[in-house]
Amino acid sequence: MPSEEFDSAAAAFRRTGEDAVTHARRVAGNAKARTHRHHSENAELLKRHGRGAKSGDPTPGTLRAAAERFRRARGLAVPAVPDPADSVPSRSQSTARAPRTGDEDEDFSQMRIMKRDD
Repeated sequence: MPSEEFDSAAAAFRRTGEDAVTHARRVAGNAKARTHRHHSENAELLKRHGRGAKSGDPTPGTLRAAAERFRRARGLAVPAVPDPADSVPSRSQSTARAPRTGDEDEDFSQMRIMKRDD
């Protein structure tokens, strides 16, 4: 009978939709939990190490030595390492920018534009 086929098709469609909604909710819940976990880990790292705190040597000596051994073992060139103090100036040493001059200094306020026609 056609009505039984329709009823079974409708029930199958409804189950498929419910399964899709259940799956979407599970995926969204997992993503939300993962985001919360990453946020907590980042907050903990900020507490431990602070924001923008940098050591004097960007690459620890043990990592640098391991990289040199790796390069030497494969016959690659080992570049000379610049002194960290010379490579990147600290924020306190950076030069301040000079104020811009030109179009940025013009006054485009409404009152000035309205009075221009006088």
